[in-house]
Amino acid sequence: MSKLILSLDGKTVREYELDKERILIGRKPGNDIQLDNVAVSGDHAVVITILNDSFLEDLGSTNGTKVNGKFIKKCFLQRGDVIEIGKYKLNYVREEVVKKQPREFERTVMMKPAAAVAALPSQVEAPRDPAPVPPPPPAPTVKVGAAIQLLNGPAAGRELDLVKNLTTLGKPGVQVAVITRRPQGYFITHVEGPKPPVLNGRTLDLQPHALRDHDILELLGIKMEFFLK
Repeated sequence: MSKLILSLDGKTVREYELDKERILIGRKPGNDIQLDNVAVSGDHAVVITILNDSFLEDLGSTNGTKVNGKFIKKCFLQRGDVIEIGKYKLNYVREEVVKKQPREFERTVMMKPAAAVAALPSQVEAPRDPAPVPPPPPAPTVKVGAAIQLLNGPAAGRELDLVKNLTTLGKPGVQVAVITRRPQGYFITHVEGPKPPVLNGRTLDLQPHALRDHDILELLGIKMEFFLK
């Protein structure tokens, strides 16, 4: 799980796990991360976390928000980024999931017959005619649940299957939205840029919005249709 490490004057104050979708930062007591400093606005910034990705947005604060020394409005957070708010610093730590090695008995089962014979102790007589190992069953076919089709522009007619849990649309630094696949369905969220995307003619806010069959999205002047398969 990703987290923010709060520090002041080079000393670590506290760690905050990004364990929910929106983490509010500001001087008011109701914020998830309360920073007691006059340079911090009451509602200063918010960190939006969708699956394994996090985005930082300044909420129109008086003194602004910096990431790695540069003022930002909205941006993707990457491992090692340092957020500066007032006299405080928040270090973004992203913990990667480490794949576990297979257990010993699993490796043994997967050995080919010849390798298994070679691994037997010398005092044990190996079978002369080992039974053939049947081939593994074919991998199950992953069913694509939804897709988007571009309706205008140079790539009009092109389809994009939404096979990932998170699909990023747009251009970083200009306008970015993400479509997330959840157990409840598909959702679109605006994460970067001054102008949110448009869904069925209505400009979106910062909250995730559920997508329905044949919804029309507009992003960077490109219209696209969301549909279920």
